[in-house]
This record gives sequence, C-alpha cells and structure tokens, in this order.
Amino acid sequence: MEKTTPNAEERAHAWLKPFFDAQTRAEVEILLDGDADLLQDAFNCDLEFGTGGLRGKMGAGTNRVNAYTIRLATKGFSNYLRHIFGDGDFSVAIAYDSRNNSRLFAMNAAGVLAYDGFNVYVFEDMRPTPELSFAVRNLGCKGGIVVTASHNPPEYNGYKVYWEDGAQVLDPHDTGIIDEVRKVKIEEVKFDEQSERIKFIAGEIDEAYIEAVLQNCIEPAAIRRQAKLPMVYTSLHGTGITLLPEVLKRLGFTNLHIESSQAIPDGSFSTVESPNPEETEALSRAIQLAKETGAALVLGTDPDADRVGIAIPQDGGFRLLNGNETGAMLTHYQLSRLKANGRLPENGFVALTIVTSDLIRRIGVGFGLPVYETLTGFKYIAGVIREKEGKEKFVTGGEESYGYMIGDFVRDKDGIAASAMICEMFAWLKDNNLDAADYLEQIHREYGAFQETLISMKREGLKGKEEIDAMISSFRLNPPQAIDGVEVEYVIDYKAKTKKNIVSGTEEMINLPSSNVVQYVLRDGSCITGRPSGTEPKVKFYISVRSEVGADYSATVKSLKERIIRITKELDLN
Repeated sequence: MEKTTPNAEERAHAWLKPFFDAQTRAEVEILLDGDADLLQDAFNCDLEFGTGGLRGKMGAGTNRVNAYTIRLATKGFSNYLRHIFGDGDFSVAIAYDSRNNSRLFAMNAAGVLAYDGFNVYVFEDMRPTPELSFAVRNLGCKGGIVVTASHNPPEYNGYKVYWEDGAQVLDPHDTGIIDEVRKVKIEEVKFDEQSERIKFIAGEIDEAYIEAVLQNCIEPAAIRRQAKLPMVYTSLHGTGITLLPEVLKRLGFTNLHIESSQAIPDGSFSTVESPNPEETEALSRAIQLAKETGAALVLGTDPDADRVGIAIPQDGGFRLLNGNETGAMLTHYQLSRLKANGRLPENGFVALTIVTSDLIRRIGVGFGLPVYETLTGFKYIAGVIREKEGKEKFVTGGEESYGYMIGDFVRDKDGIAASAMICEMFAWLKDNNLDAADYLEQIHREYGAFQETLISMKREGLKGKEEIDAMISSFRLNPPQAIDGVEVEYVIDYKAKTKKNIVSGTEEMINLPSSNVVQYVLRDGSCITGRPSGTEPKVKFYISVRSEVGADYSATVKSLKERIIRITKELDLN
C-alpha cells in the first residue's frame, strides 16, 4: 500500500540532512551520482508496511530496510498499541535472526518502544521466530516483533509484528498499524537503546519453550527403541541451531549429525545460493553428510527456523519431499497415533491454507475432524484458533511452503516443534518396519494420490510488479473451459470473494478476507492457483493433480507427474 510521493531525487536529497548518520548520507550520495534506476528503486516510495510488517532489500532509502525505516515502523506500532491498550505499564518482546543487521534493527526497535514507555524483552542472541510467538504469550506481552526475512536472499531483511496472543496481526489491527505508520515522520522518531526498560532474555524462555515442545510427544516408547536412528540436521546458518539439537537430545535421540559448516551463524549464507529448505541445493551438504553416515532422514530449517524441509533415502540417493508430502504424513501420523492412544480431542480440528494439498483436508475429514481452510499465511490459521478458542481445539495444520504447527502453544508456523514431530514419526516408522515412501503410498491408497508443484517467476522492480499484476489479471479474466482435457468446474476469485461454477453459471460468495488469488478447480478435484508472493517479487502458480491409485502405484504417480508437465505447458507457466 504505497503512498503517493514526490520524485525520488527530491526524497533522496532529504536524506542528506544531518539527522541521518554519515554512512547513510554517503550511500545516498552514491545513489544520487549513480544509476538512475537504483535511485528510483530506493526512493520512489515508502517501504510498504504490509499486513504482516516489512520486508525488503537493506540499504539507504525510503523503500529499503534500514535503521530509520525500522524506527518508523516501530513508532507506528507503538502508537497503535497505546491507542488500543492505553497508557499502562505494558511489555513487548523482540527476537531476531542471524541476518546481517538483524540485531542492530532489533535494538533500534527496542529503543523506540522503551522511549515510549514500554517494557521491552529482547532475546540476548538470535532465536527462532516460533520462540518469539511463544514468548509473547509466556511473558504476558501486548505485542511482539521479530527481525527476519525468513528464506529471502542475503541482501534482504524484514520485520514482523505480533499481537498479544502470539499471532501475527490480523484485521483490524493490521490496517490500524499501517494507518499509524503512515502518520509518522522519520525525523520525529525518538529512541533510547540504553533505557532501563530494555531487558535481555534467554534461558528461562528457552526452557519453557523446549518443555512445551516435548509435551507434544505421542510415542515416546518408539523413540526409546529407535534412539540410535541416524539423522542429519542443517540450520542453514540460522537460528535453529540454538534449540533443535537440544530438543532432539531431550526427546531421546542419540545419533544426530550436524552439518558443521552451516551451523555457524552467517547473515551472508556463504555456503548456499539461497537459505531455503525448499531447494535441493540448500540441503546438498547435509545430504552428502547423510550419505556418509547412513542417515535415515535429513532435516533443514530456514534462517528463522519457522519452516523445515526433509530429504529421505531413495534409489541409492536422497529425495527432497515437498511441503505437501511432509504435511500429509505429519497430519496422518499425529491423528492416527493420537487416536490410537486415546488422546485425539473430540472437539479437535485441523487447519490449512487454500494453496495446500487437498489431501490433508481429506485426512482430517477421514478422522472425523472439521478442517478449516484459510488464506495463505499462518496468521490466518492463528485467527481460526482465536475464533474457536474455548469451543474447539486445534490439533495440527500447515501450508505447502514447509510450514507446520503442532498444537497451539505457538501461534505461528514452527520448524522446531515440526522437526521434533518428524523425527518421532520416523522413529515410529522404523519401529514398525516402514519407510517414508511406504507410508506416503499407504496414505495415497486410502485418500487418493496427489502430486503437486510450485512454479515461481521472479519479477523485480516497478516494471516487475506491473508484470506480476498483469499475469494475475489475465489468469483471473481468461479462465479456460478445460485444462489437459479435464473440464474446469469452478473459478474461485478470492479478491472478489466469489466461487463461480462455470458449467452451471451459478455463483456463491466466499467467507474469507479479500486476497489477490485466483483458483481453477477441475472436475476431478485437481487445482491450479495463481497469486503474487507476499514476501518476494515473485508470482506463484500452484498445480495440484489427483487420481485414484491404480494397481501399479508407481505408474499412477508417473501419470500424475506427466499431467503436471502438460498443464504447465498448456498454461504457459514455464
């Protein structure tokens, strides 16, 4: 939601005033004397404070993440907290990841809040995002901030805000904060990084969080019997190293191998092209270590450890599972074992997002639980938990982008708790003479075979944004009658909040917030979804195809993968 602004050169000259530090002024001088496009990109608008916070490239400029834009955002957040909660003696918790400048930005945010009279709890060192969510509730805070850009490239950083329930902010608080941020002028923001109101935290919150994760364990006996199960973990230079090895040790696992070169915090992510566990390249070093150690499982968490990717042995090598495959196995494992142990809540429910495999919904329904579908983002899943609190109990949920939530003690995706449950699941599989591929086949035979893929197209800058808007607009306005020979039954426009049956011509309204997402649902249950990324300059297309399993499971999977290739070509998504 960008403001109308004067020209970039005029805005840049304003950043040469003595209010700005010498390094910032020097960067602005270079931009003024250099490439006009770089100047335009840095100063053409204000960095958008979206419904979850900020994310962008670091550097000088109004459209960059830097100490000044962080202070500006925090002042708007502070003003909104005071508007809602009044002038009491309230607290805010702050965490940060391993990225360059993350601690600097965290302390700038702390200084603004402390100056404004808040007690501020700052983690003394980098910590996973899910622990921040936990800390907000554990410490009785009115809000929280985490400085992270998740899995974005090294030149990015970001800033997410949380409400008092430990969830990222939703309407009306998100738009309320945005309105307050827009009222603030950078040069008027005051802060005090030396304030006595700033307290550093670590050990006690770590212990409380770890204990909560351990309480999720369903099959401790299987872990005891399979304690020596060989596993490999990489933290991809991020925060997961601070907690996950200790969590697995306390669960009882004794044969965890850590990829040491990536256990070192490094905001430049020097050993990977991208610190994204969705990408095989990011896990390549861990996979090599797994081959050397005979590991049964490879785990990798992203820099702020809210997401986890896994790789499993297959055909003499290792195969990276996609987020839907891992999510389906996690959901089935938890529900089946909770039911077997008499622990499945009668009022339990599952939640997933609109771009997540329908297989997970089918599993939840198969166990007799209601399954709630939300827009993309765990803040919406947390919103369902808030809405159902006291009436229904969240059990598990997730989204295709490697994010999962186990129980409700954290109100955001949690790569630490999910990794612990994945390791437990693999111990149980080993204890029952199964491997992950066998388990996934069993699930497909019971609920239908699914194959999915995600196609991301990067388009940077103002021109890129226009191209993304055009692609989604075309997707919305030009739905085909059939795709790969299968009739398109529904066109769902989440922006217009409509679900149109293009066969019958009937239309119904969707009870979800408006979002720029378009979805084609085919007669056989297959689905193609288009949406702009909320965190990167990308447009994303999700393809999900399904069929019943034939006599030859491998042939069924092969046929579905071939369908994805044909659909990709037909829709020109290459």
